Parts: sequence; structure tokens; C-alpha cells
Amino acid sequence: MDKFQAMRVFTRVVECNSFSAAADSLQMPRSSVTTYIQQLESWLKVRLLNRTTRRVRVTPDGAAYYERCVRILAEVEDSEASFSTLISPRGKLKVDIPGSLSRLVVVPALHEFHARYPDIDLMLGVSDKPADLVQEGVDCAIRMGYLPDSALVAKRIGATGFVTVASPAYVAQHGKPQTLADLQAHAAVNYVSGRTGRIVEMDFVLESKPVRVPVQSKLAVNDADAYLQCGLQGLGLIQLPHFLASRHLRAGDLVEVLERWRPWPLPIWAVYPQSRHLSPHVRVFVEWIEQQFDACHLLRKQATQPPVTTPVTASGAYEGAAALRRPAMAS
Repeated sequence: MDKFQAMRVFTRVVECNSFSAAADSLQMPRSSVTTYIQQLESWLKVRLLNRTTRRVRVTPDGAAYYERCVRILAEVEDSEASFSTLISPRGKLKVDIPGSLSRLVVVPALHEFHARYPDIDLMLGVSDKPADLVQEGVDCAIRMGYLPDSALVAKRIGATGFVTVASPAYVAQHGKPQTLADLQAHAAVNYVSGRTGRIVEMDFVLESKPVRVPVQSKLAVNDADAYLQCGLQGLGLIQLPHFLASRHLRAGDLVEVLERWRPWPLPIWAVYPQSRHLSPHVRVFVEWIEQQFDACHLLRKQATQPPVTTPVTASGAYEGAAALRRPAMAS
């Protein structure tokens, strides 16, 4: 029995709570996963998992062994990664990323990534709805906002500011709001969170504090690009990341309003499961994408951050500035 492979299989089964999901994640037959677990339990002479027809639960012995396996595998991967300057990482890498960041920042630079790491097969999942990294076997995800407490490892790699904008046609018809009180006479396009399914209302900064300002609306969408298109079509005010609005502001397709009350920037994170946080694949991808963000002045992580007195959360791919209002246990 390959003990290290058995440990990898065991940790993935625990994380996925499923033999089948672990097998899919590891790209091996389910029977092989079952065999590895049986051999590992026989070798250790303890039961690691309780299996039923519907679910898998880790035993107390299994939970203790899982924690040790995670540390051992991390140390092995760290040792291997120390030679990454001599040996190019190879294999498959599954990444989840918001659509707007993918389209505007990542995809245009992918030729550079492949030239630098020709032996990595990249599977890019693009969606505004955040993936379950463990259940879906995702190695790394890019997320925007303040993160909730979880078993994921997070590294801050960028930040984005937000702007409130409207089309010239909308401004010509309804006027340009000059104060937050003027919003009572305006209409907005609402954004629906892919994480919670709830409407994300507009936020502004007033006297160094984020404030929520409800704006009447008859339209809501759950996709960042569709949200942008609604604004371009003059269907209402929208509030979105500056990097997404930038070229439209320069072209005159959008006009910024209420500049004095811009929302605070939100951090951008690379997140990954504990058991894979030192993978050479993940390490080089995170380093590369951090370089892409640093090259864009609208995404650099040095962007000014708000003085957060109450922890907040926005784990979804695109949550808008209103994420600053939501409580969390970690950031």
C-alpha cells in the first residue's frame, strides 16, 4: 500500500463526506478509493470512517488521524515545493473565479501563465456563484469581500473599489443625484447575491461609516455582467467594482455619480482547502494571479481599507459594497 496516497485519499473522503465525490475529485475509480480506505484501516487496526448508504462520517480516531494526515501531507508538499525553482509544476489545477475578473484580467493573460508553466493543465470554472471547494474538488478559488470563518486557507491578493454609475441616457432623463437624499427620486437595478439569494442594496460612506440607502427598483439580476449591461442600457443606477466600470467611464458610456460617498474597497482573496494549501500548482497560480492584480492599479491589494470595527463578510464571488454590513467570524 502506498501510505502517502492512502492518506491523500482518506483526507479527500473526509473533506467530501463521500466516497464517490472523493473519487471524482481524485479522478480515480470509486472501488480504488474503497480499497485504499480498507487497507488503511487494516494497517492502523482502527475504524476511521462510519459508512452508510447515504453518508460517510468520520470516527473520533479518524478525526484525530485526519488532522495528522493534513500536517504530514502539507510538510511533504512543502518539501516538494522547495524544488519548484528547479522542477516545473505539472498536472491538473482546478480554479474557480468570478466571471468579470476572469474575462477582464485572467483570460487575457493566460497565454503568459501557460508559457511560464506549460505542464499545468488548468480547468477554469467561471461563475458569480461561489463553488464549494471541497465538495467540487476545486484546488483554489478567487473571492471578493470579507470571508466567513471556515476551514479554508486565505491569502489576500488584491482589492477593488466600488463606484455608483448611470448611463448618460438615464442622467438625461432623470437627472444626476447630487446628495444621498436625492436617491429617493431615482431607480436602481438590484443585484442578487449568488451566495445568499438576497438582494444586495447600495452602500455609501457617510462620515467615515458605511450606510445603506434603499433605492426603489423594479429589476434585479444575479450576474455581474448582466448587471453592468442593465446600467449601460439606462435601466437604473448601479454600483459595481471600479475595474468593471473603468473602460465604460473612459468611453463615456457610464457616468459616475455621488463620488463623494464612494463605498470602501473590498479585499480580494485566494482561498484553498487546508490539505492543498502548499501544493506547487496552487502556489504558482496564486503568485501569478497576484502579479496580475498588482499590475492593475484598480486591483492592487495596497488599496485603502476601511477601519473595520465589526467583522464583516462577503464570501460570494461578487457581493457589492453592501457586504460591509454583514457580520462574520473571521476576515
